[in-house]
Amino acid sequence: MYTFESRVRYSEIDESGALALSSVINYMQDCSTFQSEEMGLGVEYLREHGQVWLLNSWQIQIERLPVLAERITVGTWAYGFKGIYGYRNFALYDSEKRYLVKANSIWVFYDWNKSRPARITENIEQSYGREPKLEMNYAERKIAVPEGGVAEEPFPIRRHQIDTNGHVNNGQYIQMAQEYVPHVSEIRSLRAEYRKSAVYGNSIYPVVASVEDGLVISLNDEEGKPYAVIAFSRK
Repeated sequence: MYTFESRVRYSEIDESGALALSSVINYMQDCSTFQSEEMGLGVEYLREHGQVWLLNSWQIQIERLPVLAERITVGTWAYGFKGIYGYRNFALYDSEKRYLVKANSIWVFYDWNKSRPARITENIEQSYGREPKLEMNYAERKIAVPEGGVAEEPFPIRRHQIDTNGHVNNGQYIQMAQEYVPHVSEIRSLRAEYRKSAVYGNSIYPVVASVEDGLVISLNDEEGKPYAVIAFSRK
């Protein structure tokens, strides 16, 4: 497991005074990035080899959100590799090492030069290794989009939403979807499925559907095909 310690900053909380959902995503994304950088398999290494990791899905379970100035530990580890897919768990802990957040993620290894997914190299698989899988209730990777959703006003992609891969960062889609959740602080789990990459110049056409104890937001292109589907639940 790779970990780093932090303290919840004012810039990371929401109106309730607790760590914002978007900040949870950022902490986990930063944790895996720090691990890769320290192993010499980070952004520059991947760029030199024409490779990149693309996030396929998130599943996040919230036990409790830490509050302003609280000390936390963020951890991540790989638990499996299969063909083009890498499987990684994340966790946020409080100062007593109790779980705050548990998460599962699935990643696709991609070859930029060939513009297609690629089998994960032996070097990368051996470098990350495998740790035991986190105990949590694992959901399906794919999210069903309910019929009868409400189409909301479209909006353009902004430059600040683009990451080093030239695409909208995965956490940005979740921030977009949060705008349609009445009480974000009540969310206790979310799932995100990423279907294709949006870039600067694209526009998002949101469709919001109510489901039992939550919402499913499909962030679509102008033809109604999803870039990403986000499901929020209060359970």
